[in-house]
Amino acid sequence: MRSTLMKQVPLFLILLCFCIVNLTPVAWGFLTSIRQPVDAFAVPPKLIFTPTLEFHWQIWVDKGFWRFLINTAIVSVCAVTISVSIGSMAAYALSRLRSRLASGLLFSLLAMRMFPHILLAIPFFVIAQAAHLIDTYIAMILAVVALNQPFTIWLMRSFFAEVPGELYDSAVMDGCNAWQTFRRVALPIVKPGLWVTTLFSLLLAYNEFLLALVLTRTGTKTMPVAIAEYGAEDISYWSLSAAAAFGIMLPILVFMLFMQRHLVRGMAAGAVKG
Repeated sequence: MRSTLMKQVPLFLILLCFCIVNLTPVAWGFLTSIRQPVDAFAVPPKLIFTPTLEFHWQIWVDKGFWRFLINTAIVSVCAVTISVSIGSMAAYALSRLRSRLASGLLFSLLAMRMFPHILLAIPFFVIAQAAHLIDTYIAMILAVVALNQPFTIWLMRSFFAEVPGELYDSAVMDGCNAWQTFRRVALPIVKPGLWVTTLFSLLLAYNEFLLALVLTRTGTKTMPVAIAEYGAEDISYWSLSAAAAFGIMLPILVFMLFMQRHLVRGMAAGAVKG
């Protein structure tokens, strides 16, 4: 027993160091948001200071950043709903196909995901401008869906591929058609994987910057673009940026904590086969 614990100590220390390295910027950003710039950027850093919520108040009340958060939520929820719904059906079909056509489609989707965002942003802008959709939710949602669709299809296909084919055959023998087999057999089994795909798709849509910068204006501006307007060389704006960044992080953090059980099951779904 003691030897087992001793073997786990190095792993625990490594994980502890990894957590410290990853959480330090988050903690430092939060401290920056509750300190005056003269304290936040003092050399050496001041660890004893008088905290203030002035910058949080300025961001969310005076500057009305809650509007940008609502825009971000609308775009993210709509884009995730569309992309995960379409991606799940496409992934199910591709997982059932065993042909060169399916392999070619999957490779094409992967190639599209490899394109730099700036290469896709220009055509999106030209199409949206021609359709008079600049600064509308429709343009932003469709662009995010198009960008994230290959990711959702590939990820969901990996979960559908783990479902034994005998279950599908049994459903067909019981009289289920293709839609009923997908809805009543496949989806309930891959439900944990569906939550994982939803989370990662939400993160991609929630943090999208380049497309939002190109396709939105004042009416539909999202949080990443709004935050980018503060900072640069004027350090008095950095506390505002830190307050906004911490605020935009909270909804995703709450969602992850709420769905933690489903996410763990989804992450481990591919670990056991058969």
